[in-house]
Amino acid sequence: MDHTQAPVLEALHRYHQQGELAFTPPGHKQARGADPAAREVLGEAVFHSDVLASGGLDDRRTSGDVLRRAERLMADAVHAEHTFFTTCGSSLSVKAAMLAVAGPHEKLLVGRDAHKSVIAGLILSGIEPVWVDPQWDTRMRLAHAPAPKAFEAAFRRHPDAQGAMVTSPTPYGSCADLEGIAEACHARSVPLIVDEAWGAHLPFHPDLPSWAMDAGADVCVTSVHKMGSGLEQGSVFHLQGDLIDRSHLKSRADLFGTTSPSVLIFAGLDAWRRQMVLHGEELLESALRLAREVRAGIEAVPGLHVLDEHDFVGRGLAADIDIFPVVIDVTGLGTSGYHAGDWLRARRGMDMHMVDHRRISAQLTHADSTATTAPLLSALHDLADHAGELAGAPFVEVPSGENMRMEQTCLPRDAYFGEVEDVPVEEAAGRVAAEMLTPYPPGIPAALPGERLTGPVLRYLRTGVEGGMHLPDAADPALDTVRVRAVRTGDSTDMGMSMSMGMGMGTGAGTDTGMGTGTGTG
Repeated sequence: MDHTQAPVLEALHRYHQQGELAFTPPGHKQARGADPAAREVLGEAVFHSDVLASGGLDDRRTSGDVLRRAERLMADAVHAEHTFFTTCGSSLSVKAAMLAVAGPHEKLLVGRDAHKSVIAGLILSGIEPVWVDPQWDTRMRLAHAPAPKAFEAAFRRHPDAQGAMVTSPTPYGSCADLEGIAEACHARSVPLIVDEAWGAHLPFHPDLPSWAMDAGADVCVTSVHKMGSGLEQGSVFHLQGDLIDRSHLKSRADLFGTTSPSVLIFAGLDAWRRQMVLHGEELLESALRLAREVRAGIEAVPGLHVLDEHDFVGRGLAADIDIFPVVIDVTGLGTSGYHAGDWLRARRGMDMHMVDHRRISAQLTHADSTATTAPLLSALHDLADHAGELAGAPFVEVPSGENMRMEQTCLPRDAYFGEVEDVPVEEAAGRVAAEMLTPYPPGIPAALPGERLTGPVLRYLRTGVEGGMHLPDAADPALDTVRVRAVRTGDSTDMGMSMSMGMGMGTGAGTDTGMGTGTGTG
């Protein structure tokens, strides 16, 4: 195919040239009605390119096939059979993929290090999750994607599972053995979904970890806005093989998608594809070289350690590592990632991608150069020089992987939509959660609806909040109270066990449906 084409961009150019006059949304009418301050801050071009996808960019019947041609080019670029654009981020794409594989009360194997959007999909669909434990690094207090053998074991115990879902790479750059997991699925003629939101760049350079389609996945979900050049919310999902029908997947996406998609976001996806096909390997070669230099420079800063393949890859750990997430352990400075990240923003005007109780992360892409990385290195040296100001960060009680496991007592949907009550956190152990409790970023729930809460997990979250953790989806972000399933008269299954914050609680049952592992900030 001719990858010098960019159908969406070219259609926008024609629209501008023809000077079409719209009596349709959007109501700003090519910036004429927009607030003057908005025009000044956002620029005229944003409004001029904000047009209807059908009845604007294309005619009302979309007979110009503008979007579909752009999607076909994207599929060809990454050697997928079909590609779909979405403007609601991978949070939409992953839900569509899940519902294309399983329906209400059907089972789906899911790595418990899944993003909160996956949990939202479970709540909306009524799919029964069969949780598959990640691999826990006790030294780094960090989880990696489940191994193929864990999926094999889960399939043996649940032969009626409709498929499997895994996240790779993780926000930390840790990559799963996708080929082995795909083999476990295909041996049973069921599909594999890969949430590859952080892997948009992977198909475009041979030295990067294998991407999902090459590894044999059936559906791959990718956030182009994360590691590509797309605008925020720009996402694609790819399909191959015959285990999932294309029209079936498209129908599920239509359930969640907007009928007013942003042409601006479509244009960003289209342009990024052309950029990567024509120049991607060259751009990524330069970016990889820069990433290695930056990693070495940060490693030389006293008190800082950059996590690399020696930390991530090996038996019981990850299968590979993407080096663009530069994950920096700050424990050598005697502080927490929360305090370090806040200091860098306040004192150096620098936003870290992710912070947790002991790490900060600088996400590099092909857009970086020494013009951005030199200030980063300078700021990190400054951070180390001012380590004394950051001392005394509150201690976060991070449990072992085993103590993060909780029993899934019911479907996430039933717990979320059932009768609920808010109880003091000191009384929540033993109760069944009716909400997600998600350290963000990276957005991996430590507890989710239907899981029986335990003392170790609650202490982790409570001490985390006291130490700087952000829980945006909790009914009470301060975690003085927790939303749980209401207890009916005579019902002993959800009765709480009084939890002293200084005393241990037993872990949940180690069944497939109850092996929740809060891994993102572990």
